[in-house]
Amino acid sequence: MPQSPKSHAELAARVAELEAERAMVLRLAQTDSLTGLVNRGAFSSGLCERMDAARETGAKVALFVIDLDRFKHLNDSLGHHAGDLLLAELGRRLRDDAAPGELIARLGGDEFALVSDDPDPAARAERLVSALGQQHFIYGRAVSPGGSVGVAVFPDDAQDAADLQHFADMALYRAKSGGGRRWSRFDARLREESERRRTLEDELRRAIPAGEIEPWFQPIIDSMTGRMVGVEVLARWNHPEKGLLAPAAFVPMAEELGLIRVIDEAVFEAACARTAPWVAEGLIESVACNVSPRDLLDPAFSRKLIGRLAKTALPATALTVEITETFLLQDLALSRRHIERLAAKGVNVALDDFGTGYSNLRALMHLPIQTVKLDRSLIDDVGRDSRVSKLVASLLHAARSLGVRIVAEGVETEGQALFLRSAGCERMQGYFFARPMPADAMEAILREQNVPAPRLAAVG
Repeated sequence: MPQSPKSHAELAARVAELEAERAMVLRLAQTDSLTGLVNRGAFSSGLCERMDAARETGAKVALFVIDLDRFKHLNDSLGHHAGDLLLAELGRRLRDDAAPGELIARLGGDEFALVSDDPDPAARAERLVSALGQQHFIYGRAVSPGGSVGVAVFPDDAQDAADLQHFADMALYRAKSGGGRRWSRFDARLREESERRRTLEDELRRAIPAGEIEPWFQPIIDSMTGRMVGVEVLARWNHPEKGLLAPAAFVPMAEELGLIRVIDEAVFEAACARTAPWVAEGLIESVACNVSPRDLLDPAFSRKLIGRLAKTALPATALTVEITETFLLQDLALSRRHIERLAAKGVNVALDDFGTGYSNLRALMHLPIQTVKLDRSLIDDVGRDSRVSKLVASLLHAARSLGVRIVAEGVETEGQALFLRSAGCERMQGYFFARPMPADAMEAILREQNVPAPRLAAVG
């Protein structure tokens, strides 16, 4: 039976309603709810589309990546709601200031982006920095966090969207490193840095399975006897062309690439294999290994570590796992589970970077932590600055009263060593005693049983 005109009208109305709903859902999926700007996903698509169009016409596309300079300070001082109000206001101002055809997005947090065909990117960047520096009134209070801008241009700087965004980010980082409230354009110098970084990335991915990243060891000294009673494991990259590379040269990149866990595991296994005979022969008592905060955030971390340790000949009681104070504050419940699980297996837990401003004596009272390591920033001025000396002495007294062993790291002078020993610090490590060294050199020194560490003068 043919449908009536009314049925046709109802069907058409329903189709129109569904299309409107679909358009709204699509718009919401592409929009940042706080600012009303397009979100990261829609921005990426829009950038690719504009670059494709520019290839056809020979035009240029400028990408501006924007980041506020003091947003965290505002969040901390006025609260996250105030931060949201600022972001919403900034989004409105960027939208009002935009030229026809410009694409503006909030990428997340306090990071924004703008795509423009403005023939003068420098002038556009200056205008953005000026807009970011204008005062905003939040809760009746004038705030002006300012912002930094990184600029990269297609096709001058990059041929695809991923590289263009990466290069704009590099320029942004340089602007922020220069003090903020400024802009920076991607240039030949940054291109050389990018190429070096990519080469290093390729080499790092190859170095891990090749065994080039290996454990080095720094001895830990008994303050009373001067004997080497333990070692701390430190990673070094034995690069075939560049020579020995310290962690600062590759660990940050490894963390960005998600390779740090693989490196930590490889170094841990190699260190356990090398030090197990030293422990068995009585050359040392303990082996200390650092754990990255990213690993600690894994709920299964402690179980995995115990499993890896069980595959080695190193006794659990000879292993010390060093965790940072800041992680305790970041997730105390998860910290407790890891620490208690490790302690139940006999693994010692040390609290690293102790005294850096987050000292948590309550954690020492309620968690099975056997050791604290005084941060090197405190050791620098002991014996010279009376206030620092008093602070260190009080930290040593507090830890000792709780039955916790104390290790001072970064000891570089005899004066520091003398003060720490007189204040009751049980163990020390640092350049005054020995620098980190490869396994063969460490073993040779440990076997020289009659050669003590540098002697300390008598404490008067």
